[in-house]
Amino acid sequence: MKIKILLGEDEILISLNDNPSSRSLYEQLPLSVKVEDYASNEKIFHPPRELSTLDAPVGYEPKVGDVTLYAPWGNVAIFYKNFSYSKGLIKLGEVTSGVELLSKLNNQVVKVKKAQ
Repeated sequence: MKIKILLGEDEILISLNDNPSSRSLYEQLPLSVKVEDYASNEKIFHPPRELSTLDAPVGYEPKVGDVTLYAPWGNVAIFYKNFSYSKGLIKLGEVTSGVELLSKLNNQVVKVKKAQ
């Protein structure tokens, strides 16, 4: 499953893992969401419906480019800095192209779509 975040003429490409959490995000696309910076290390947005946590691990240690679900709050987080192991994080996939564009996302509404 591949998705993209459209930021004007630019796009961030993401490859999703095959797990219940990722599939539940993919099934909601396309979306228009507001992306915000959080804790100076991740960009977050809230999908309209809760994502599945079926068979999810207890936590995860994210790296630059990782796309995750933070289950306690229900938000998707895309990391632009490495971070420590955190309970409640579920890896959804990773950015395959455009990780450098994450810095441009700041309180903007973007489109998240399925990629061909």
